[in-house]
Amino acid sequence: MKIKYFVLALLAGCSSAGEVSSTKGIGCELGAVVNSRPLSIATTVAPITSIVANIAGGTSTLITGIVPEGTNSHTFEPKPSDAASLESADVIFINGLVLEEPTKDLALANLKESANICELGTEILPVSEYIYDFSFPKEGGKPNPHLWTNPPMAKQYAQVVRDVLVRRDPSNAAIYESNFLSFAQKLDALDQAIKIATATIPEDQRKLLTYHDAYAYFAVTYGYTVIGAIQPSSFDEPTPKEIANLILQVKQLGVKAIFGSEVFPSPVLEQIGIESGVRYVDVLRDDDLVGKPGDPEHSYLGLMRFDFVTIVEALGGDSAALKALDVQDVVKDEAKYPQ
Repeated sequence: MKIKYFVLALLAGCSSAGEVSSTKGIGCELGAVVNSRPLSIATTVAPITSIVANIAGGTSTLITGIVPEGTNSHTFEPKPSDAASLESADVIFINGLVLEEPTKDLALANLKESANICELGTEILPVSEYIYDFSFPKEGGKPNPHLWTNPPMAKQYAQVVRDVLVRRDPSNAAIYESNFLSFAQKLDALDQAIKIATATIPEDQRKLLTYHDAYAYFAVTYGYTVIGAIQPSSFDEPTPKEIANLILQVKQLGVKAIFGSEVFPSPVLEQIGIESGVRYVDVLRDDDLVGKPGDPEHSYLGLMRFDFVTIVEALGGDSAALKALDVQDVVKDEAKYPQ
């Protein structure tokens, strides 16, 4: 399904980092086997940290997240103290697709010779399948990087993580494989629940107008249409005329709900919702897990269930299939999540 964008977008590339000067150490197939000590892993955003923790759990593997939850991962500048975590890591899992360039640059500057950086999104997505949109225009050279909000792609992330860990730490290969199989079952159940819940929404109501465009690949997989995303390039607000045009388009397209982000508050979207008579929902989160570390729903699965229940119910659908899911991790999550 081809995504079409009709609503005005006030864009600014989410990331403004400079080009990386070196590619040494970048590759999921790189890195030496680690023997006689626990594997050390660094990750970037919380969903990736959670996915890695589900595969590595039950071993002595050390996992340290770098990007704090609830932070704009596109512009986050890692602290100097984060260099120590990156320097000690055997594997650094990042999303890639130009999502977290400042962290990637710091990792490259501190990467030990036997370590490697694995870009999960770049690894699984062919260039021919890159999605460019208002928030991530093709002329900017940065494709939409939010693959993990599409569960089948998250499953591919998990497969890559498993393969990397089995290769780097073969002594725990059986545990990594077992964890992956259990996690994959839960991802398949999530995928099926989304399909069931989406089927309860009339096709002409499966429209997403968001502030942050984090659901492009999800929309293609499950038959939604992203009609727009508002992401201003500065703190300047759109003009009254631009807001009026958006309100008119929302009414003409019969948009059921407008979705804001808990990380990116948007008075503009709220105003559009009020003046167009459309419900404004401002709680979607693309990389901030539910609750706090240690809570039962503080997981990738918990995050996705929260978002998709929110979307389905706001669009008039039945979220019962999603609410019935078990979203706890397959093993105890021992990863460190910066807050």
